[in-house]
Amino acid sequence: MSLQSIKYQRGSLEILDQLLLPVLSKYVPVRGVEDGWKVINKMQVRGAPAIAIVGCLSLAVEIHPEEFETKKSLRQEIEGKLNYLVSARPTAVNMKISADELIALSNELAKDDTVSVADMKQRFLHATEAMLEKDIADNRAIGANGAKTILEHVAETAGSAGASAVRVLTHCNTGSLATAGYGTALGVVRHLAELGKLEHVYCTETRPYNQGARLTAYELVHEKLPATLVLDSMVAALLRVKNIAAVVVGADRVAANGDTANKIGTYQIAVVAKHHGVPFYVAAPLTSIDLQIPSGDHIIIEVRPDREMTHVGEHRIAAPGISCWNPAFDVTPAALITGIITERGVFRPEVLKAEITALQS
Repeated sequence: MSLQSIKYQRGSLEILDQLLLPVLSKYVPVRGVEDGWKVINKMQVRGAPAIAIVGCLSLAVEIHPEEFETKKSLRQEIEGKLNYLVSARPTAVNMKISADELIALSNELAKDDTVSVADMKQRFLHATEAMLEKDIADNRAIGANGAKTILEHVAETAGSAGASAVRVLTHCNTGSLATAGYGTALGVVRHLAELGKLEHVYCTETRPYNQGARLTAYELVHEKLPATLVLDSMVAALLRVKNIAAVVVGADRVAANGDTANKIGTYQIAVVAKHHGVPFYVAAPLTSIDLQIPSGDHIIIEVRPDREMTHVGEHRIAAPGISCWNPAFDVTPAALITGIITERGVFRPEVLKAEITALQS
């Protein structure tokens, strides 16, 4: 059974505190937007899809018991609070896209004379709640599309009708803990396992916050998948000697040209994969693709506090007085990406914008 990072029923929201994993599994109540902003900013919840869902549901929890006199006041509350939530972690685009969609919905309902204030609130709550179910369905489709693509590539390379079980490498955490459930890149791994085609998955520790060692390893052990943890600095050696069939990572934001912002360290893995001729895939829902940004040069990269590098928990591991540079993400150029796996198919970066535009038209 997959881990549940988000527990929601109307009027109540709890998140699994990922800062405490793998030592302690503890759910933290999110009673409103201020709590939502804090758990996102502090990385108690993380992963672009989960950030968007928790952010929007925190507003749903806040407005559920409230009574609004006018549709205008409700619309202003929705718009103001959603824009505030976007500021918690600006690199992940899913929160911004979800906020824009819900603001557009509230504007539309506010203008509709046939919709009452109570109806407007109910429809907003239904829209936020639908995000949970849609995310899980999208993740399962991503998993199926990615597994199919990897196995087809292996079969084609080997010149055989069907691929044998494969070894894959993933980075950071892109599973049930980063989404509403199942996962994106880890969803691909799960689907390979369901098909009986996963020989082994390797996960990086993902310094400095160790999402791979703490979270991905936790999920893989929980589900009893054949897995091995490696240090970030071991990737080149791993690809050289372990016959890795593919690298699969997630994304916090994909630009229109296919450049992809993801957890720091992704870029160097892509460079090493290119050198070793290993396909490098990005697994992400369409909500992570930002066609308004032409290239990765325009993606805002969040810089995190020095303490995340200098300490592990309460223990200092770096020399006192050393300065730190701690970007949370890097941008992998589209030229290093074999394909972008979405719920609607797998796209080469050079045709991404045209294909997604066609799907949306």
